[in-house]
Amino acid sequence: MKKYNVIGVMSGTSVDGLDISFCRFIKNKKWKYEILNSKTYHYCNFWKKTLINLHSENKKKIKEIDVEFAKHISDKINHFTEKNKIKADIISSHGHTVFHDPSKKITLQIGSGKIINELCGLTTVNNFRKKDIDLGGQGAPLVPIGDKLLFQQYKYCLNIGGFANISIKSNNSIKAFDICPANIALNFYSRKLGREFDNSGEISRNGNVIKCLYDELNKIQFYTSNSPRSLSREWLEKNFLTKVSNSYSVKDILRTIVEHIAFQIGSYLKSQKTLVTGGGVKNKFLMDRICNFSSSEIIIPSNELIDFKEAMIFGFLAVLKLNNEINCLKSVTGATKDSVVGDVYKLC
Repeated sequence: MKKYNVIGVMSGTSVDGLDISFCRFIKNKKWKYEILNSKTYHYCNFWKKTLINLHSENKKKIKEIDVEFAKHISDKINHFTEKNKIKADIISSHGHTVFHDPSKKITLQIGSGKIINELCGLTTVNNFRKKDIDLGGQGAPLVPIGDKLLFQQYKYCLNIGGFANISIKSNNSIKAFDICPANIALNFYSRKLGREFDNSGEISRNGNVIKCLYDELNKIQFYTSNSPRSLSREWLEKNFLTKVSNSYSVKDILRTIVEHIAFQIGSYLKSQKTLVTGGGVKNKFLMDRICNFSSSEIIIPSNELIDFKEAMIFGFLAVLKLNNEINCLKSVTGATKDSVVGDVYKLC
């Protein structure tokens, strides 16, 4: 039996905060997981603004923030472990994505693993996407290896975060891809009304679908491309937000985007059980609309799994890395081969 105590750290494109999950992974024929403790450290205005706009900064500024963000991550990990008297073996940090353009072999997640290793005093694994991109893959999504090994009972594993992504299992194979923008688009327009997000979908529920915009969004070329495929903030700004006219009311825009997200997601959920996680689950109106377009049995788990599944699975990716077990699948990313991804920093 193998047993690992791991701290998984995730910062998503929604820029809500830093998710930290302390998990135990045990392998006895099959891998099993347990989330022992978890917390989201919400970003202050400085970090929200910095992370949202960092892709437009110069290289020098990005390098500076890479270091400062690693210090911020380390500070929160140390606070988390000291407060909860946690003794971990490994830190696994996704970091925060600044750039992601597989067509140009570009991906960057800030939050230096070397600095986290030095400041926290634990073996640290990060930079999970670059190797797959170098192998011709999308470098995303990475969570499906966890969906395959830890959540075998579900046909679909859907995560609704900044972007909605899905893992689809068939026999012993799995494919996965980004479906469409989700919270990243909804939050963008909610902020125009002075809200960080549309709580439970209260704003969008009272809006009207703008039929011409709804049709225009559904015609976006990305939706007709075959998987593997992944989305980024740069793609959103260039291909999605440009289709929305400022002449529409924000309430109606939000209502239309909710309908668009629900339609795109629902078109994949055709049978058996779907596990749904991510912040979008808490948008009750969005979930109602997804159910309207879906014929699958929608399973909403505990709040802990809703909020920390991705952080937990990034912890699992590090365990697989340190065991030299495949943690990135070519069937998901389109790379030339399965691989073992991540950079490892150990104490000297």
